[in-house]
Amino acid sequence: MNRQPSRVKILETLSLGAAILVVSSLLAGAAAFATTREQTDVLNIHALPLGDGRISSYPQRGYVMSCMTEFRGGGARGSGPWIHGDTWDLTEKPAVQGQITWPQAQFEITTDANERVVSRIITGNGLPVETSTGIFPVGFDDPAFRFDRNPNSISSQNIALKLPMNPTLAESPSCVPMGMIGVALNGVAIFNALDAAGRDAVAHEVQDVCGGHPQQQGQYHYHGPSPCLPDETQHEKLIGYALDGFGIYSMYDAHGRELTDADLDECHGRTSEVEWNGERRSIYHYVLTREYPYTVGCFRGTPLHLRGPGGPGGGMRGFMAGLFGFPPPPAGSPPGPPPPP
Repeated sequence: MNRQPSRVKILETLSLGAAILVVSSLLAGAAAFATTREQTDVLNIHALPLGDGRISSYPQRGYVMSCMTEFRGGGARGSGPWIHGDTWDLTEKPAVQGQITWPQAQFEITTDANERVVSRIITGNGLPVETSTGIFPVGFDDPAFRFDRNPNSISSQNIALKLPMNPTLAESPSCVPMGMIGVALNGVAIFNALDAAGRDAVAHEVQDVCGGHPQQQGQYHYHGPSPCLPDETQHEKLIGYALDGFGIYSMYDAHGRELTDADLDECHGRTSEVEWNGERRSIYHYVLTREYPYTVGCFRGTPLHLRGPGGPGGGMRGFMAGLFGFPPPPAGSPPGPPPPP
């Protein structure tokens, strides 16, 4: 067995001043996601499409193919004043206050070669590497408390994932769980686009300035874009991995044009030439967008089977499953009506 450290770019520390600058630029509406390269924005951040009701039992563009079909409710108290009918205004939405750093954060990516099979081993404690968070539980004096009284504290997790270095497409797409569906390159878990009530989590729930918050077991996570991941606004840059091994890439294409649902397939991905495993290759990958479902609408590969609520891959605590042999979920759609003709 041969283990070699991968070349993981350590994210630059986001200072409070930088965070304020990001938020200010959003509120000004002049440069929502500033970079040094020319870019073309497609979506209107004052009228982003609301994803409520876009849950499907089969692969469908712009929807979440959810393993969970019944939702118990929870999350934000209701629709905030930034939601206007079937759209929402990013510049009107508040953020949870505070700036907490996590010097104890751990995250590492290595490779494991076993005969002809090479795997990507991802380990960490789920805390953001050199990235701050807001203060949780949400304080009574925080303006966000009026809309989202998140009572959870952020705590370390035990994350150990074994992903294929060169994933392949499954015979058919499979559903995404409630819980972890991927991991960002700063060690933070990526969840699907839904909150506990089955609504658009990015639109309804109030996250911190980095776009994250903790769930009941203390796992800090993103549902969508995070201004604290600098590469997310670059051109076809890797920002994380989905649990089927495919990469999740930034929101602009090679020409600097913002990608939307219209550019992507039913699972929120596409095939194009990107940098993968240190070389330029034409490969399938998911795309982070400012439009629901934000990251992964369904799995095109074979995802790890993490134990927990929400069906295949839905574990809140079962992060070791990928290393210790739990079987993958069956391919195909969860129970439900067949796709329309």
